[in-house]
Amino acid sequence: MGFLLPLSLLVLLAATYTEGGSARRHRAARAQRPRGGSSPAPSETTAPFWVSISPKLMTVAPGSSVWLNCSSNCPLLESSILHTGLRPGQTLRGPNWVSFQLLDVKTWSSDVHCFLTCAGVTRGAMARINAYKGPQSVILEPPILEGRQHTLRCHVTHVFPVGFLVVTLRRGGRVIYSESLERFTGLDLANVTLTYAFPARPNDLGQLVTCHAHLNLDGLVVHSSSAPMALSFFTWNTTSKALASASIAALVGILLAVGAACLRKYLLMQSRA
Repeated sequence: MGFLLPLSLLVLLAATYTEGGSARRHRAARAQRPRGGSSPAPSETTAPFWVSISPKLMTVAPGSSVWLNCSSNCPLLESSILHTGLRPGQTLRGPNWVSFQLLDVKTWSSDVHCFLTCAGVTRGAMARINAYKGPQSVILEPPILEGRQHTLRCHVTHVFPVGFLVVTLRRGGRVIYSESLERFTGLDLANVTLTYAFPARPNDLGQLVTCHAHLNLDGLVVHSSSAPMALSFFTWNTTSKALASASIAALVGILLAVGAACLRKYLLMQSRA
């Protein structure tokens, strides 16, 4: 009898624990179940927030002013930021767009970053603006023969950016001199003059020389060339012209004197006859 009483108490305690656990689980399930017996509503989803900039790539003449439009699918933007090394101008805004003006573009290649914020989320887009001007003209002066060397002088006008310019001289189609102007960092249109002297050779007579200007802009190559000029051993420089003029004048004087003497002799012979 003393043994059965503790065993009965254990069974009763186990049953009470089981009932309590079951009751707690049922109450938790009822609490999680929606009222009215309806099924759980699916969570709302929103479209991804995107930012776009237009145009993404622009090529302009140096000194131009441009507009960039930064837009998104956000119904109401909170803020906008533009990161660029170019000089900003006016700004126009709408509910989901911003237009930025950039003034006096004088950098060959500039990256412009636009950042828009919507509902606490910030996203951005990037555009690139290139500014350049190919040579207005490439002019090769007539070659000058001084002593035993030829001198070539080439003019490249109104070009930008000069730091990307390479000027090349060719004789008979072969390169005789080439110079890169990387040392020039100016931000304005410029004129460039290249002078080069080289030894004269007997077979230079009749050879054609040309001047070429190349703008190599990260893969975009702008090329211009001069009209060809012929080399000659009789190319006149300033001193040669002066000497030639003096020689011609002396020769004319001699011919006139001889002619006058012959005329007097002829007239004297006629008078004696």
